[in-house]
Amino acid sequence: MHLNIIGTRGVPAAHGGFETFADYLSRYLVAKGWTVNVYCQDDDGAYEDGEQDMWKGVTRTHFQAKRSGPVGTMEFDLKCIRHVLTQPGIDLVLGYNTAVFCVLERFKGRRILMNMDGIEWKRSKWGFAPKVWFFLNELIGANLAHVAIADHPEIAKHVQARCFKTPVMIPYGSDEITAADPAYLATYGIDSDKYLVSIARIEPENSILELVQGAASLPEGFKAMVLGKFDAENDYHRAVKAAGGDNVIFPGAIYDPVIVQALRFHARAYLHGHQVGGTNPSLVEALGAGNAVLAHDNKFNRWTAGPDQFYFSDGAGAARAMQTICGPKEAVQPARNAALKRHKETFQWHQILGAYENALKEQMVKA
Repeated sequence: MHLNIIGTRGVPAAHGGFETFADYLSRYLVAKGWTVNVYCQDDDGAYEDGEQDMWKGVTRTHFQAKRSGPVGTMEFDLKCIRHVLTQPGIDLVLGYNTAVFCVLERFKGRRILMNMDGIEWKRSKWGFAPKVWFFLNELIGANLAHVAIADHPEIAKHVQARCFKTPVMIPYGSDEITAADPAYLATYGIDSDKYLVSIARIEPENSILELVQGAASLPEGFKAMVLGKFDAENDYHRAVKAAGGDNVIFPGAIYDPVIVQALRFHARAYLHGHQVGGTNPSLVEALGAGNAVLAHDNKFNRWTAGPDQFYFSDGAGAARAMQTICGPKEAVQPARNAALKRHKETFQWHQILGAYENALKEQMVKA
């Protein structure tokens, strides 16, 4: 059984949710006897285009992108699609951003499974032209793939309305975190259980401004940490920083997973302002760490986090919820217990990877 994974920057994971997923899935399948080929973007010129090597039993096929930004991503994806036409097996495409290129796979009679990701064209950060591109590629991908995979029931409903097939619903997964070194907290002047943490891109659709406005009136002794990269030339970023008082910490982006894990694990609660998308990886990871969660009130977050967490719709609502969260510890214990229960029931890796293997096996029979 041979699987090709396309659509990520490669393994081992160093960037985002899809890379982490490809990392876990490829190693899981290799241990089950599969041959797995993951396409990897070479940013350093260390490999010739099409050069292959092995990593933990996984074949890696490397390609460079001569251009940067979205055009570079399109260039890389097209190179991968053209190369995979020469490879055995079936193809798992993570994301639909360049689904139009997958027409080549269909012409060659290849079996395609595609993770439909989030509803990218609805994101406020994109201009008209990118929104049209994402809209069309979502439509193409949903109808081109033999199997469309949605990571959230609401995404599944959305995809089904755009194609003539029923998507397979498989959410995102994460490890359960039972311990983390508290020594890292001292670097940021915080104490265990005396701070709230947000880990997200600093964008309006992630409600960062509303969360910072709410955190400005935290009770004495509590702080809020807002992890993310700030641009001094960005108006929204400046507004976020201006709204934060002395009890809001902006450490910038932190990429060390051990430090991020410690900051998440020892927080009183995790702040999640995402307004659109499916099963967001950072929210799933918070549940796996046993965090109480304060999330933006929408159908995506409600399904993922469950009814026992805290929700807000604006800055005032965030402030009220934070007052409760930062009260007696007993106020958040039910939410913490519910987070772990939700994670154990729905988001453990063995559940997610097993579901993917079953879907892949069904397509191998038809290949």
